[in-house]
Amino acid sequence: MPLKRKIQELKKRREEVIKGGGDKAIEKQMAMGKMTARERIRMLLDDNSFQEYDLFVEHEARDFDMDKKVLHGDGVVIGTGTIYGESVCVFAQDFTVAGGSLGAMHARKITKIMDHALKMRVPLIGINDSGGARIQEGVNSLAGYGEIFFRNTISSGVIPQISVILGPCAGGAVYSPALTDFVFVVENISKMFITGPEVIKTVLGEEISMEDLGGARVHSEITGNAHFFAESEKECFEQIKKLMTFIPRSNDSKAKALEPKNPKPAYKIDRIVPGDPKQPYDVRDVIKSIVDNSDFFEIQENWAGNVVIGFGRMQGETCGFVCNQPLVLAGVLDVDSSDKTARFIRYCDAFNIPIITLVDLPGYLPGIDQEHAGVIRHGAKILYAYSEATVPKLTVILRKAYGGGYIAMGSRHLRADFVFAWPGAEIAVMGPEGAANIIFRKEIMEAANPEKMRKQKVEEYKERFANPYVAAAKGYVDSVIEPSETRKILLHAIDVAKTKSVGGPKKKHGVPPF
Repeated sequence: MPLKRKIQELKKRREEVIKGGGDKAIEKQMAMGKMTARERIRMLLDDNSFQEYDLFVEHEARDFDMDKKVLHGDGVVIGTGTIYGESVCVFAQDFTVAGGSLGAMHARKITKIMDHALKMRVPLIGINDSGGARIQEGVNSLAGYGEIFFRNTISSGVIPQISVILGPCAGGAVYSPALTDFVFVVENISKMFITGPEVIKTVLGEEISMEDLGGARVHSEITGNAHFFAESEKECFEQIKKLMTFIPRSNDSKAKALEPKNPKPAYKIDRIVPGDPKQPYDVRDVIKSIVDNSDFFEIQENWAGNVVIGFGRMQGETCGFVCNQPLVLAGVLDVDSSDKTARFIRYCDAFNIPIITLVDLPGYLPGIDQEHAGVIRHGAKILYAYSEATVPKLTVILRKAYGGGYIAMGSRHLRADFVFAWPGAEIAVMGPEGAANIIFRKEIMEAANPEKMRKQKVEEYKERFANPYVAAAKGYVDSVIEPSETRKILLHAIDVAKTKSVGGPKKKHGVPPF
Protein backbone atom coordinates (compact mmCIF):
# COMPACT_ATOMS: atom_id res chain seq x y z
CA MET A 1 0.00 0.00 0.00
CA PRO A 2 1.47 3.41 -0.96
CA LEU A 3 2.42 5.74 1.89
CA LYS A 4 -0.21 8.28 0.85
CA ARG A 5 -2.98 5.71 1.30
CA LYS A 6 -1.55 4.62 4.63
CA ILE A 7 -1.62 8.22 5.82
CA GLN A 8 -5.21 8.53 4.68
CA GLU A 9 -6.09 5.36 6.55
CA LEU A 10 -4.38 6.74 9.68
CA LYS A 11 -6.43 9.93 9.48
CA LYS A 12 -9.62 7.94 9.04
CA ARG A 13 -8.83 5.76 12.06
CA ARG A 14 -8.06 8.84 14.14
CA GLU A 15 -11.33 10.52 13.20
CA GLU A 16 -13.26 7.38 14.08
CA VAL A 17 -11.63 7.00 17.49
CA ILE A 18 -11.92 10.68 18.38
CA LYS A 19 -15.71 10.43 17.96
CA GLY A 20 -15.69 8.35 21.12
CA GLY A 21 -19.06 6.76 21.70
CA GLY A 22 -20.58 8.46 18.66
CA ASP A 23 -22.77 11.45 17.96
CA LYS A 24 -25.72 10.34 20.11
CA ALA A 25 -23.53 9.65 23.11
CA ILE A 26 -21.82 13.04 22.71
CA GLU A 27 -25.21 14.78 22.46
CA LYS A 28 -26.28 13.06 25.66
CA GLN A 29 -23.07 14.19 27.38
CA MET A 30 -23.71 17.77 26.30
CA ALA A 31 -27.34 17.57 27.45
CA MET A 32 -26.04 16.84 30.94
CA GLY A 33 -24.06 20.10 30.80
CA LYS A 34 -20.78 18.24 30.39
CA MET A 35 -17.95 18.64 27.89
CA THR A 36 -16.32 15.68 26.19
CA ALA A 37 -13.00 14.32 27.44
CA ARG A 38 -10.93 15.93 24.68
CA GLU A 39 -12.76 19.26 24.99
CA ARG A 40 -11.85 19.29 28.67
CA ILE A 41 -8.21 18.59 27.97
CA ARG A 42 -8.07 21.32 25.33
CA MET A 43 -9.63 23.84 27.72
CA LEU A 44 -7.20 22.90 30.51
CA LEU A 45 -3.95 22.85 28.56
CA ASP A 46 -2.09 25.50 26.56
CA ASP A 47 -3.28 25.82 22.97
CA ASN A 48 -2.02 23.03 20.69
CA SER A 49 0.16 21.54 23.43
CA PHE A 50 -1.66 18.21 23.92
CA GLN A 51 -0.02 15.06 22.61
CA GLU A 52 -2.25 12.02 22.92
CA TYR A 53 -0.97 8.47 23.45
CA ASP A 54 -2.57 5.04 23.14
CA LEU A 55 -5.28 6.38 20.86
CA PHE A 56 -5.95 2.97 19.33
CA VAL A 57 -5.97 0.85 22.48
CA GLU A 58 -8.95 -1.51 22.71
CA HIS A 59 -10.27 -3.78 25.44
CA GLU A 60 -9.45 -7.49 25.45
CA ALA A 61 -12.59 -8.75 27.21
CA ARG A 62 -14.43 -11.65 25.58
CA ASP A 63 -17.23 -12.56 28.00
CA PHE A 64 -20.82 -11.28 27.85
CA ASP A 65 -20.48 -10.51 24.11
CA MET A 66 -17.75 -7.97 24.82
CA ASP A 67 -15.78 -9.40 21.88
CA LYS A 68 -18.43 -7.89 19.60
CA LYS A 69 -18.16 -4.39 21.07
CA VAL A 70 -15.73 -1.73 19.89
CA LEU A 71 -14.87 0.74 22.64
CA HIS A 72 -12.75 3.47 21.08
CA GLY A 73 -9.69 4.18 23.22
CA ASP A 74 -11.35 1.99 25.87
CA GLY A 75 -13.07 5.01 27.38
CA VAL A 76 -10.11 7.10 28.49
CA VAL A 77 -7.85 9.70 26.87
CA ILE A 78 -4.23 10.06 28.04
CA GLY A 79 -1.33 12.28 27.07
CA THR A 80 1.01 15.12 27.89
CA GLY A 81 0.85 18.88 27.41
CA THR A 82 1.67 22.16 29.09
CA ILE A 83 0.01 24.69 31.40
CA TYR A 84 1.63 28.11 31.16
CA GLY A 85 4.53 26.39 29.43
CA GLU A 86 5.10 23.82 32.20
CA SER A 87 4.77 20.12 31.32
CA VAL A 88 1.99 17.99 32.82
CA CYS A 89 0.60 14.49 32.30
CA VAL A 90 -3.15 14.14 32.01
CA PHE A 91 -5.89 11.54 31.65
CA ALA A 92 -9.59 12.13 31.07
CA GLN A 93 -12.22 9.42 31.27
CA ASP A 94 -14.63 9.45 28.31
CA PHE A 95 -18.18 8.92 29.55
CA THR A 96 -19.44 8.62 25.96
CA VAL A 97 -17.63 5.27 25.66
CA ALA A 98 -19.27 2.60 27.84
CA GLY A 99 -19.95 5.23 30.51
CA GLY A 100 -16.23 5.68 31.03
CA SER A 101 -16.23 2.33 32.84
CA LEU A 102 -12.87 1.01 33.95
CA GLY A 103 -11.60 -2.27 32.54
CA ALA A 104 -8.12 -3.76 32.33
CA MET A 105 -6.89 -1.78 29.30
CA HIS A 106 -8.58 1.42 30.50
CA ALA A 107 -6.66 1.07 33.77
CA ARG A 108 -3.47 0.19 31.91
CA LYS A 109 -3.70 3.45 29.96
CA ILE A 110 -4.14 5.45 33.18
CA THR A 111 -1.28 3.68 34.95
CA LYS A 112 0.93 4.21 31.92
CA ILE A 113 0.52 8.00 32.07
CA MET A 114 0.92 7.87 35.87
CA ASP A 115 4.23 6.07 35.40
CA HIS A 116 5.28 8.71 32.86
CA ALA A 117 4.45 11.49 35.30
CA LEU A 118 6.48 9.92 38.10
CA LYS A 119 9.41 9.09 35.84
CA MET A 120 9.48 12.55 34.24
CA ARG A 121 8.81 14.28 37.59
CA VAL A 122 5.86 16.33 36.33
CA PRO A 123 2.36 16.91 37.80
CA LEU A 124 -0.45 14.46 37.07
CA ILE A 125 -3.99 15.68 36.43
CA GLY A 126 -6.80 13.13 36.29
CA ILE A 127 -10.29 14.01 35.04
CA ASN A 128 -12.78 11.52 36.46
CA ASP A 129 -16.09 10.85 34.69
CA SER A 130 -16.95 7.18 34.98
CA GLY A 131 -19.73 4.80 35.85
CA GLY A 132 -17.21 2.73 37.82
CA ALA A 133 -15.80 -0.74 37.36
CA ARG A 134 -16.69 -2.53 34.11
CA ILE A 135 -18.75 -5.42 35.44
CA GLN A 136 -18.17 -7.57 32.35
CA GLU A 137 -14.44 -7.69 33.13
CA GLY A 138 -14.90 -8.81 36.73
CA VAL A 139 -11.82 -8.93 38.90
CA ASN A 140 -9.66 -7.40 36.15
CA SER A 141 -11.45 -4.10 36.79
CA LEU A 142 -10.75 -4.34 40.51
CA ALA A 143 -7.12 -5.15 39.77
CA GLY A 144 -6.97 -2.03 37.61
CA TYR A 145 -8.14 0.17 40.48
CA GLY A 146 -5.60 -1.43 42.79
CA GLU A 147 -2.78 -0.62 40.35
CA ILE A 148 -3.96 3.01 40.22
CA PHE A 149 -4.16 3.30 44.03
CA PHE A 150 -0.65 1.89 44.40
CA ARG A 151 0.75 4.48 42.00
CA ASN A 152 -1.14 7.29 43.73
CA THR A 153 0.58 6.25 46.93
CA ILE A 154 4.15 5.92 45.67
CA SER A 155 3.82 9.22 43.77
CA SER A 156 2.55 11.03 46.86
CA GLY A 157 5.00 13.69 47.97
CA VAL A 158 7.04 13.26 44.78
CA ILE A 159 4.83 14.88 42.13
CA PRO A 160 1.65 16.94 42.55
CA GLN A 161 -1.45 14.85 41.88
CA ILE A 162 -4.69 16.62 41.01
CA SER A 163 -8.13 15.02 40.65
CA VAL A 164 -11.01 16.67 38.82
CA ILE A 165 -14.46 15.17 39.37
CA LEU A 166 -16.55 15.97 36.30
CA GLY A 167 -19.25 13.36 36.44
CA PRO A 168 -19.85 10.27 38.58
CA CYS A 169 -17.02 8.81 40.63
CA ALA A 170 -18.43 5.93 42.62
CA GLY A 171 -17.48 2.86 44.62
CA GLY A 172 -13.81 1.98 44.72
CA ALA A 173 -13.06 4.70 42.17
CA VAL A 174 -13.37 7.41 44.83
CA TYR A 175 -10.22 6.26 46.59
CA SER A 176 -7.89 7.44 43.86
CA PRO A 177 -8.98 11.09 44.22
CA ALA A 178 -8.84 10.68 48.00
CA LEU A 179 -5.18 9.68 47.67
CA THR A 180 -4.28 12.71 45.55
CA ASP A 181 -3.26 16.19 46.72
CA PHE A 182 -6.12 18.35 45.47
CA VAL A 183 -9.68 17.51 44.42
CA PHE A 184 -11.78 19.86 42.27
CA VAL A 185 -15.57 19.64 42.02
CA VAL A 186 -18.21 21.46 39.94
CA GLU A 187 -21.79 22.31 40.91
CA ASN A 188 -24.43 19.93 39.48
CA ILE A 189 -21.79 17.84 37.69
CA SER A 190 -19.53 16.22 40.30
CA LYS A 191 -20.79 13.13 42.14
CA MET A 192 -18.66 11.14 44.60
CA PHE A 193 -19.88 8.32 46.83
CA ILE A 194 -19.00 4.79 47.84
CA THR A 195 -22.56 3.47 47.91
CA GLY A 196 -25.12 4.79 45.42
CA PRO A 197 -28.70 5.92 46.11
CA GLU A 198 -30.15 2.67 44.74
CA VAL A 199 -28.16 0.51 47.16
CA ILE A 200 -29.00 2.77 50.08
CA LYS A 201 -32.69 2.49 49.22
CA THR A 202 -32.45 -1.29 48.95
CA VAL A 203 -30.47 -1.79 52.17
CA LEU A 204 -31.78 1.00 54.38
CA GLY A 205 -35.06 1.86 52.74
CA GLU A 206 -34.06 5.53 52.50
CA GLU A 207 -34.68 7.76 49.49
CA ILE A 208 -31.79 10.12 48.79
CA SER A 209 -30.75 12.06 45.72
CA MET A 210 -27.33 11.66 44.16
CA GLU A 211 -26.65 15.35 44.77
CA ASP A 212 -27.50 15.16 48.48
CA LEU A 213 -25.49 11.97 48.85
CA GLY A 214 -22.27 13.11 47.24
CA GLY A 215 -22.65 16.27 45.20
CA ALA A 216 -20.16 19.07 44.82
CA ARG A 217 -21.44 21.10 47.76
CA VAL A 218 -21.51 18.06 50.04
CA HIS A 219 -17.81 17.40 49.48
CA SER A 220 -16.88 21.06 49.49
CA GLU A 221 -18.78 22.02 52.66
CA ILE A 222 -19.45 18.89 54.72
CA THR A 223 -16.97 16.07 54.12
CA GLY A 224 -13.90 18.13 53.21
CA ASN A 225 -13.09 15.66 50.42
CA ALA A 226 -12.96 18.48 47.86
CA HIS A 227 -10.45 21.33 48.00
CA PHE A 228 -11.97 23.58 45.32
CA PHE A 229 -15.56 24.25 44.29
CA ALA A 230 -16.59 25.81 40.97
CA GLU A 231 -19.87 26.79 39.33
CA SER A 232 -18.76 25.60 35.88
CA GLU A 233 -16.16 23.44 34.18
CA LYS A 234 -14.52 26.56 32.75
CA GLU A 235 -14.15 28.09 36.21
CA CYS A 236 -12.77 24.79 37.48
CA PHE A 237 -10.04 24.70 34.84
CA GLU A 238 -9.10 28.31 35.64
CA GLN A 239 -8.72 27.30 39.30
CA ILE A 240 -6.42 24.42 38.31
CA LYS A 241 -4.31 26.73 36.17
CA LYS A 242 -3.92 29.19 39.03
CA LEU A 243 -2.99 26.41 41.45
CA MET A 244 -0.29 25.26 39.03
CA THR A 245 1.39 28.67 39.25
CA PHE A 246 1.88 28.24 43.01
CA ILE A 247 3.22 24.68 43.22
CA PRO A 248 6.43 23.04 41.93
CA ARG A 249 6.48 20.36 39.26
CA SER A 250 8.02 17.87 41.72
CA ASN A 251 9.71 17.59 45.10
CA ASP A 252 13.05 18.04 43.34
CA SER A 253 12.28 21.67 42.60
CA LYS A 254 10.67 24.82 43.95
CA ALA A 255 7.59 26.58 42.68
CA LYS A 256 8.36 29.01 39.87
CA ALA A 257 9.15 32.48 41.22
CA LEU A 258 7.34 35.52 39.88
CA GLU A 259 8.28 39.18 39.89
CA PRO A 260 7.95 40.53 43.46
CA LYS A 261 5.12 42.99 44.10
CA ASN A 262 4.14 44.97 47.17
CA PRO A 263 0.76 44.34 48.83
CA LYS A 264 -2.06 46.55 47.61
CA PRO A 265 -2.37 49.77 49.64
CA ALA A 266 -6.06 49.06 50.36
CA TYR A 267 -4.99 46.49 52.98
CA LYS A 268 -3.72 48.42 56.01
CA ILE A 269 -2.37 45.88 58.48
CA ASP A 270 -2.53 48.35 61.39
CA ARG A 271 -6.29 48.75 60.96
CA ILE A 272 -7.39 45.14 60.46
CA VAL A 273 -7.04 43.50 63.88
CA PRO A 274 -9.17 45.10 66.65
CA GLY A 275 -7.56 45.78 70.00
CA ASP A 276 -10.42 44.04 71.80
CA PRO A 277 -9.52 40.31 71.78
CA LYS A 278 -13.23 39.42 71.72
CA GLN A 279 -13.88 41.29 68.48
CA PRO A 280 -13.68 39.19 65.28
CA TYR A 281 -11.99 40.14 62.01
CA ASP A 282 -11.17 38.38 58.74
CA VAL A 283 -7.67 36.92 58.88
CA ARG A 284 -7.62 36.83 55.09
CA ASP A 285 -7.28 40.61 55.19
CA VAL A 286 -4.14 40.20 57.30
CA ILE A 287 -2.75 37.73 54.78
CA LYS A 288 -3.52 40.11 51.91
CA SER A 289 -1.73 42.90 53.73
CA ILE A 290 1.42 40.74 53.77
CA VAL A 291 1.58 38.81 50.49
CA ASP A 292 2.72 40.04 47.08
CA ASN A 293 0.01 41.97 45.23
CA SER A 294 -2.41 40.94 48.02
CA ASP A 295 -2.95 37.73 46.01
CA PHE A 296 -4.01 34.87 48.28
CA PHE A 297 -5.19 31.54 46.83
CA GLU A 298 -7.34 29.86 49.46
CA ILE A 299 -7.77 26.08 49.72
CA GLN A 300 -10.85 24.33 51.17
CA GLU A 301 -12.52 27.69 51.61
CA ASN A 302 -15.94 26.16 52.29
CA TRP A 303 -14.94 23.58 54.92
CA ALA A 304 -13.66 23.98 58.49
CA GLY A 305 -13.70 27.74 58.15
CA ASN A 306 -12.19 28.30 61.60
CA VAL A 307 -8.81 27.75 59.94
CA VAL A 308 -7.71 29.40 56.69
CA ILE A 309 -5.09 27.70 54.51
CA GLY A 310 -3.70 28.54 51.10
CA PHE A 311 -0.86 29.93 49.03
CA GLY A 312 0.56 33.43 48.66
CA ARG A 313 3.87 34.83 47.48
CA MET A 314 6.55 36.66 49.42
CA GLN A 315 9.02 38.46 47.18
CA GLY A 316 7.86 36.30 44.31
CA GLU A 317 8.29 32.97 46.13
CA THR A 318 5.39 30.67 47.07
CA CYS A 319 4.59 30.30 50.78
CA GLY A 320 1.89 28.27 52.49
CA PHE A 321 -0.30 30.06 55.03
CA VAL A 322 -1.96 28.44 58.04
CA CYS A 323 -4.12 30.89 59.98
CA ASN A 324 -6.79 30.86 62.66
CA GLN A 325 -9.98 32.59 61.49
CA PRO A 326 -11.60 34.63 64.31
CA LEU A 327 -14.75 35.06 62.19
CA VAL A 328 -15.61 31.36 62.64
CA LEU A 329 -15.80 29.80 66.12
CA ALA A 330 -13.25 32.40 67.29
CA GLY A 331 -10.60 30.49 65.32
CA VAL A 332 -10.58 27.45 67.61
CA LEU A 333 -9.13 24.12 66.56
CA ASP A 334 -11.52 21.19 66.26
CA VAL A 335 -11.63 17.81 64.54
CA ASP A 336 -12.11 19.08 60.98
CA SER A 337 -9.81 22.08 61.16
CA SER A 338 -7.09 19.88 62.65
CA ASP A 339 -7.30 17.50 59.69
CA LYS A 340 -7.36 20.41 57.25
CA THR A 341 -4.32 22.04 58.86
CA ALA A 342 -2.20 18.93 59.28
CA ARG A 343 -2.67 17.74 55.70
CA PHE A 344 -1.76 21.13 54.26
CA ILE A 345 1.38 21.37 56.42
CA ARG A 346 2.50 17.97 55.15
CA TYR A 347 1.87 19.00 51.55
CA CYS A 348 3.95 22.16 51.94
CA ASP A 349 6.73 20.23 53.61
CA ALA A 350 6.77 17.58 50.88
CA PHE A 351 7.09 20.20 48.14
CA ASN A 352 9.59 22.62 49.68
CA ILE A 353 7.10 25.39 50.42
CA PRO A 354 7.83 27.57 53.50
CA ILE A 355 5.00 27.72 56.05
CA ILE A 356 3.81 30.97 57.61
CA THR A 357 1.45 30.59 60.58
CA LEU A 358 -0.74 33.44 61.83
CA VAL A 359 -2.05 32.68 65.32
CA ASP A 360 -5.18 33.95 67.05
CA LEU A 361 -7.16 31.31 68.92
CA PRO A 362 -8.53 30.48 72.36
CA GLY A 363 -7.47 26.82 72.09
CA TYR A 364 -9.18 23.58 71.12
CA LEU A 365 -12.99 23.47 70.92
CA PRO A 366 -14.43 21.97 74.13
CA GLY A 367 -17.51 19.78 74.31
CA ILE A 368 -18.72 16.21 74.42
CA ASP A 369 -19.31 16.09 70.64
CA GLN A 370 -15.69 16.95 69.93
CA GLU A 371 -14.36 14.56 72.56
CA HIS A 372 -16.45 11.70 71.15
CA ALA A 373 -15.41 12.62 67.60
CA GLY A 374 -11.79 12.09 68.58
CA VAL A 375 -10.46 15.63 68.94
CA ILE A 376 -7.46 14.26 70.86
CA ARG A 377 -6.36 12.07 67.96
CA HIS A 378 -7.24 14.61 65.28
CA GLY A 379 -5.66 17.48 67.20
CA ALA A 380 -2.47 15.48 67.56
CA LYS A 381 -2.14 15.44 63.77
CA ILE A 382 -1.23 19.15 63.83
CA LEU A 383 1.45 18.55 66.47
CA TYR A 384 2.87 15.72 64.37
CA ALA A 385 2.79 17.67 61.10
CA TYR A 386 4.49 20.79 62.46
CA SER A 387 7.08 18.77 64.38
CA GLU A 388 7.96 16.66 61.35
CA ALA A 389 8.08 19.52 58.81
CA THR A 390 11.60 20.53 57.77
CA VAL A 391 10.82 23.51 55.52
CA PRO A 392 11.21 27.04 56.94
CA LYS A 393 8.49 27.55 59.57
CA LEU A 394 7.63 31.12 60.59
CA THR A 395 4.97 32.06 63.13
CA VAL A 396 3.35 35.36 64.04
CA ILE A 397 1.09 35.54 67.10
CA LEU A 398 -1.44 38.27 66.31
CA ARG A 399 -3.63 38.19 69.44
CA LYS A 400 -4.64 35.15 71.48
CA ALA A 401 -2.57 32.00 71.86
CA TYR A 402 -3.98 29.97 74.73
CA GLY A 403 -3.28 26.50 76.07
CA GLY A 404 -2.75 23.58 73.69
CA GLY A 405 -3.64 25.85 70.80
CA TYR A 406 -0.54 27.94 71.47
CA ILE A 407 1.65 24.85 71.28
CA ALA A 408 -0.09 23.38 68.24
CA MET A 409 -0.01 26.46 66.01
CA GLY A 410 3.63 26.40 64.95
CA SER A 411 5.19 27.20 68.31
CA ARG A 412 8.91 27.28 69.08
CA HIS A 413 8.42 24.01 70.96
CA LEU A 414 7.48 22.26 67.71
CA ARG A 415 10.64 23.73 66.18
CA ALA A 416 9.36 26.81 64.41
CA ASP A 417 12.44 28.60 63.06
CA PHE A 418 11.21 32.07 63.95
CA VAL A 419 8.35 33.15 66.22
CA PHE A 420 7.17 36.75 66.37
CA ALA A 421 4.37 38.36 68.36
CA TRP A 422 2.50 41.61 68.10
CA PRO A 423 2.51 43.83 71.23
CA GLY A 424 -1.12 43.00 72.08
CA ALA A 425 -0.60 39.24 71.92
CA GLU A 426 -1.84 37.20 74.88
CA ILE A 427 0.14 33.99 75.40
CA ALA A 428 -1.04 31.93 78.36
CA VAL A 429 -2.38 28.60 79.56
CA MET A 430 -5.92 29.98 79.28
CA GLY A 431 -7.78 33.26 78.83
CA PRO A 432 -7.28 35.94 81.50
CA GLU A 433 -10.91 35.81 82.64
CA GLY A 434 -10.93 32.07 83.18
CA ALA A 435 -7.47 32.03 84.72
CA ALA A 436 -8.28 34.86 87.14
CA ASN A 437 -11.51 33.14 88.22
CA ILE A 438 -9.52 30.03 89.13
CA ILE A 439 -6.34 31.51 90.57
CA PHE A 440 -7.99 34.32 92.54
CA ARG A 441 -11.26 32.58 93.29
CA LYS A 442 -11.02 32.98 97.05
CA GLU A 443 -10.03 36.64 96.91
CA ILE A 444 -12.84 37.44 94.49
CA MET A 445 -15.48 35.64 96.57
CA GLU A 446 -14.38 37.32 99.80
CA ALA A 447 -14.13 40.83 98.34
CA ALA A 448 -16.68 43.51 99.28
CA ASN A 449 -17.24 44.06 95.54
CA PRO A 450 -16.54 40.69 93.82
CA GLU A 451 -17.08 42.01 90.29
CA LYS A 452 -14.68 44.91 90.79
CA MET A 453 -12.12 42.55 92.34
CA ARG A 454 -12.55 40.10 89.46
CA LYS A 455 -11.82 42.82 86.87
CA GLN A 456 -8.82 43.92 88.89
CA LYS A 457 -7.44 40.39 89.03
CA VAL A 458 -8.04 39.87 85.29
CA GLU A 459 -5.94 42.94 84.55
CA GLU A 460 -3.31 41.76 87.03
CA TYR A 461 -3.14 38.36 85.29
CA LYS A 462 -2.83 40.04 81.88
CA GLU A 463 -0.02 42.24 83.14
CA ARG A 464 1.92 39.39 84.71
CA PHE A 465 1.26 36.48 82.36
CA ALA A 466 -0.95 37.10 79.31
CA ASN A 467 1.41 39.21 77.24
CA PRO A 468 4.17 38.50 74.72
CA TYR A 469 7.00 39.68 76.93
CA VAL A 470 6.86 36.74 79.32
CA ALA A 471 7.33 34.33 76.39
CA ALA A 472 9.95 36.65 74.88
CA ALA A 473 11.87 36.65 78.16
CA LYS A 474 12.07 32.84 77.93
CA GLY A 475 13.18 32.93 74.28
CA TYR A 476 9.95 31.28 73.11
CA VAL A 477 9.21 34.42 71.06
CA ASP A 478 12.13 35.80 69.04
CA SER A 479 10.83 39.34 68.71
CA VAL A 480 7.86 41.45 69.71
CA ILE A 481 7.12 43.45 66.57
CA GLU A 482 4.85 46.21 65.36
CA PRO A 483 2.12 45.02 62.97
CA SER A 484 3.53 47.28 60.25
CA GLU A 485 6.87 45.45 60.48
CA THR A 486 5.36 42.01 59.81
CA ARG A 487 6.02 41.69 56.07
CA LYS A 488 9.55 43.08 56.30
CA ILE A 489 10.51 40.77 59.16
CA LEU A 490 8.95 37.72 57.52
CA LEU A 491 10.81 38.43 54.28
CA HIS A 492 14.07 38.60 56.21
CA ALA A 493 13.28 35.36 58.07
CA ILE A 494 12.42 33.54 54.84
CA ASP A 495 15.69 34.68 53.29
CA VAL A 496 17.69 33.52 56.31
CA ALA A 497 15.91 30.16 56.49
CA LYS A 498 16.11 29.27 52.78
CA THR A 499 19.30 27.23 53.31
CA LYS A 500 17.87 25.44 56.34
CA SER A 501 19.02 21.86 56.83
CA VAL A 502 17.82 19.55 59.58
CA GLY A 503 18.20 15.88 60.41
CA GLY A 504 16.59 13.38 62.71
CA PRO A 505 16.99 9.86 64.04
CA LYS A 506 17.29 7.09 61.49
CA LYS A 507 13.95 5.35 60.97
CA LYS A 508 11.81 3.85 58.25
CA HIS A 509 9.00 6.31 58.95
CA GLY A 510 6.99 7.67 61.83
CA VAL A 511 3.48 6.59 62.79
CA PRO A 512 1.19 9.64 62.63
CA PRO A 513 -2.17 9.64 64.48
CA PHE A 514 -4.12 8.86 61.31
